[in-house]
Amino acid sequence: MKKPLLVVSSLLIASALTFAQAVPGSNAQPQQPQTQQPANQNAGPEAAKKTPNKAMAYYHYALAHMYEELVAIYQRTEFANRAIEEYKLAIENDPTSEFLNAGLAELYAKTGRIRDAVLEAQEILKRDPNNVDARRLLGRIYLRSLGDLQGGTQSQEILRRAIEQYEAIVRLQPTSIEDRLLLGRLYRINNDTAKAEEQFRESVKLDPKSDDAVTTLAYLYNETGQAKRAEELLLAIPEAQRSGKLYGALGYTYEQQREYKKAIEAYRKALDQDKDNLDLLRSVAQSLMSDGQNDAALEQYKIIIDADPQDPQTHMRMAEIYRRTGRFDQALASLDKAQAYVQDSLEVPYNRAVILQAQGKFDEAIQILNTLAQKTEKADGKYSPGERNNRAVFLERLGSLYRDTGKQQLAVDAFRKMLPLGDENAARGYQELIETYRQAKHWQQATAVAEEAVKALPNDRLLRLAFAQQLADAGQMDAGISQARAMLKGGPEDREVYLSLAQIQGRLRKYKEAEESLNKALALSKRPEERDYALFVQASLLERQKKYDEAEAVFRKLLASDPNNAMVLNYLGYMLADRGTRLEESLQMLKKAVQLDPQNGAYLDSIGWAYFKMGNYELAEQNLLRALERVPGDPTIHDHIADLYARTGRLKLAAGHWERALEEWNKSAQADSDPVEIAKVQKKLESAKVKLARQQPRKAADASTAKP
Repeated sequence: MKKPLLVVSSLLIASALTFAQAVPGSNAQPQQPQTQQPANQNAGPEAAKKTPNKAMAYYHYALAHMYEELVAIYQRTEFANRAIEEYKLAIENDPTSEFLNAGLAELYAKTGRIRDAVLEAQEILKRDPNNVDARRLLGRIYLRSLGDLQGGTQSQEILRRAIEQYEAIVRLQPTSIEDRLLLGRLYRINNDTAKAEEQFRESVKLDPKSDDAVTTLAYLYNETGQAKRAEELLLAIPEAQRSGKLYGALGYTYEQQREYKKAIEAYRKALDQDKDNLDLLRSVAQSLMSDGQNDAALEQYKIIIDADPQDPQTHMRMAEIYRRTGRFDQALASLDKAQAYVQDSLEVPYNRAVILQAQGKFDEAIQILNTLAQKTEKADGKYSPGERNNRAVFLERLGSLYRDTGKQQLAVDAFRKMLPLGDENAARGYQELIETYRQAKHWQQATAVAEEAVKALPNDRLLRLAFAQQLADAGQMDAGISQARAMLKGGPEDREVYLSLAQIQGRLRKYKEAEESLNKALALSKRPEERDYALFVQASLLERQKKYDEAEAVFRKLLASDPNNAMVLNYLGYMLADRGTRLEESLQMLKKAVQLDPQNGAYLDSIGWAYFKMGNYELAEQNLLRALERVPGDPTIHDHIADLYARTGRLKLAAGHWERALEEWNKSAQADSDPVEIAKVQKKLESAKVKLARQQPRKAADASTAKP
């Protein structure tokens, strides 16, 4: 292998020497090449100045280039050092050559001598600030350094330097689309969306047919909640000119708008042009899942596994489908396959815990999550952003499981561990703590934690709104509403405030004010998910006012957008069942909701109530008892199971549950207590007691006449 290389190297040297001899005035000697020296070593500065010897410079450059090739092949340090020496000799013979200086800087970068590369490039820029090659080299070095860092002040400084270089490059070469796109991406990393958009838009202007320019701008629009603008941009390209890359971006854009059928169609067109692209096939499968076509998605994932059996993410997606459709054993088997390819994965055991939770195997799920929480704990409390987020996810799921299994103090302890993780993780920890105390009906503790959260994170708007709601629920209605109103700024951020106001006012039965607040929130909702949540609140307010037809219309609109929205399926299904309307349709909705979240106590109560309304008392009791096990302090569930016991002749059991329902309502916040419903339960309990009292003498008489 070495012989051909030596031949090539000899040819390089020979050609360099030949060139050196051919240049007029050259002093190069083939037998003993040497650099030109000043005739008088003791001469002054003017005499010491050398005339550039381009022939010798080329000779040494040729040798440097040869050694660079050897470095690329053998990765040996001595070849790198010889290449650097030859570059320096070449520069000595032609000090003004920016080409040679840039070559040396590039070699420093390639061989890992980053500091030398930076210094060399900076020296070039001192002499020639418009040297694009030197700026590109510096820019690339900063980009590589940025990839090695994980946030912090140093990372921000490197990002600033990279932006500075590419801003200069774009200024010097304004028609370079590649550099504009790179500069725009750097702006995006720096959260300067306006400047990023400016660069991307300019790139599209320079070449409206550039796939890179058009798709990059489209993805930016999607990231900033402007999916319609992204769609318009992509559809402006004639269909005959759309590449697979453009169709892929279009599919993603439709996904952001929850138009999954259109997304599937666009992804399939992208696949027509790039049939072996597994990423596109994954996108098709994901859109099919989002559209509720689980079996069709599963078929696509099986095709991916046939092509790439060692893809752990696809095994995990298959596990998710199996979990959603209640095939828990197959879900766990898919996770086992994923585990084989990612031995130290945290994601696989976490998903295993989610499946075990769905199976109702809470102790096993808790054990796994405890292990994950311990594994991700650091004694010094220093975490990277990714480590903080992972740990917060594990602790949040663990705390929720403790809370759902009645272990309140353990739940509180888990959520408290989220607080030192800071930022969003701490905010979520406080939100979960508030919810834990609310579910336990410990209203004073909930309010105290909300107040603590606001003091700890005074700039977190959601926590301030949670505190406002706690004040309202604690009977300080005016204080709660005033606190929320004080947060209004007259901008897009007011959406969250108006939503909270609508919910507080709705709970206080101030429906006119709630509708006004909600309409303002809807006007500020730009993203599909924002609008959908606001519509859900609107539908629930309409239902509370007994405007059932209007509420149903809004719920159905939401289901058209997302057929797998379990909250909507449950709410609409229960609303229909409670009124005895279209019970079969109601049951199908509730079955789907329970399939999506099998251990949700509210969903189990809803489906149990639907079975009760249909006269299927066996399935009604089975589901209502499971619901009661999940949420033992819910007065509505106690009322429902009491109705079932009364209907099936178990009056004493019914009376006991009606009494418990009244006890739980007495513990509830004033806004959660419906006087009309409470009066109905009180009446049913009194009637049951009268009937039971009448039965006592009859039983006593029967006992006295019974034969010994």
